[in-house]
Amino acid sequence: MNALHPPTGFRAFIVIWLGQIISILASGMTGFALSIWMYQKTESATAMGLVQVFYITPFLLFSPIAGVWVDRYSRKLMMMVSDLAGGLGTVFLLVMFASGRLEFWHLYLTAALGGIGNTFQWPAYSAAIGAMIPKEQLGRVNGLMSLMEAGPGVIAPLLAGALLPVLRIEGILFFDVATFLLAVGALTLVHIPAPRQTQEGAAAKGNLWHEAAYGFRYIFARPSLLGLQMIFFFGNLFTGIGFTVFAPMILARTAQNSVIFGTVQTMFAVGEILGGLLMTAWGGFKRRVHGVLLGWMTFGLGMLALGVGQGLLVWMIAAVFTQLFSPLVNGSNQAIWQAKVAPDVQGRVFSARRLIAWFTNPITPLIGGTLADFVLEPAMRGGGLLPAAFGTVVGTGPGAGMGLLIFICGIFSILVGIGGYFVPVIRNAEDLLPDHETLAAATQAE
Repeated sequence: MNALHPPTGFRAFIVIWLGQIISILASGMTGFALSIWMYQKTESATAMGLVQVFYITPFLLFSPIAGVWVDRYSRKLMMMVSDLAGGLGTVFLLVMFASGRLEFWHLYLTAALGGIGNTFQWPAYSAAIGAMIPKEQLGRVNGLMSLMEAGPGVIAPLLAGALLPVLRIEGILFFDVATFLLAVGALTLVHIPAPRQTQEGAAAKGNLWHEAAYGFRYIFARPSLLGLQMIFFFGNLFTGIGFTVFAPMILARTAQNSVIFGTVQTMFAVGEILGGLLMTAWGGFKRRVHGVLLGWMTFGLGMLALGVGQGLLVWMIAAVFTQLFSPLVNGSNQAIWQAKVAPDVQGRVFSARRLIAWFTNPITPLIGGTLADFVLEPAMRGGGLLPAAFGTVVGTGPGAGMGLLIFICGIFSILVGIGGYFVPVIRNAEDLLPDHETLAAATQAE
């Protein structure tokens, strides 16, 4: 590549995409290996769920400020900050494990560091794509983003399971550190254009706190955007509770069989890859709101099957089905926001949007883990009302209480998608909200 003419547009996106997909593969291997290590030490859904709590809490706290910086400064720089934060956390884990001093709180600390880094990554990547890619291609490009997130997951658990006896955890951590450097290097090669200035961007300018609050004011002034975020708020609430106990449910029902656990994890990624390929080729529904609402309904159906399943075959089919529609949900929603929100305020608006959607995430692991460890698991292992009512559906014994919780959360996820069709500002969001390009053209004409 000629340094004087770095890749732009779709070519630049592909360079970034390739660097990230390799890094995510290594991080998936690390996450799988450390999940097994932690469950073997604790056998506790609550302890494992706390990793998510420590990840998401700083993410939410820093999101408004991160959105301001994404709009004020270079979006490429913000992406690099995110990758470097993740790399530093992995270096710390490598040193602790290699010296024999790794503790649970070390995982919580690095999860918090990773959460802070991702606070910058997601709005920066989302806003950069909006500036690099034409509106007509957003659905397909967001499909590729789904592949980036899911593709490594197909082989990461299998690679981790195969390489753990050879490389051990410290070897996998070292590989993870190297790929973070690769991701940062890919970013240095490309050109990401600065967003054009709009009237909305000019109106948003002010001090740090004024600009941090702007994203929330923007969303709350537009009922359709707020309604879409409420779909994700409630959907994430129920899926967060359910998936908190997914890993311990599989391990409890299989006597901690890491091969079965890794296989099911791989099937989740297979489903998302198939969904991402479909979204890339198809681009989604012309009315993207159908992709959001129907996608949540089908996602809930997959959760029902995961909770009911008591063996590998059912879990594999349910995992593929669940994630098959995830790219449709996220890609359709992302395309709506990228088309409707002015480019120079997308960092702030997207950060506020993510905070609203994920507001319950710090407590969902605590809810799910507590219900599993202290209520449903003990109840489903003995006699009583719950085993009599649901024993034929989810079985009894170890893991049955967690299966019941996933089943119930699946029902509520279906209801979230159905409910969106009964709210006009959500159902008709694309008609009620003008594209930012249309607004810019009208302003220029005036």
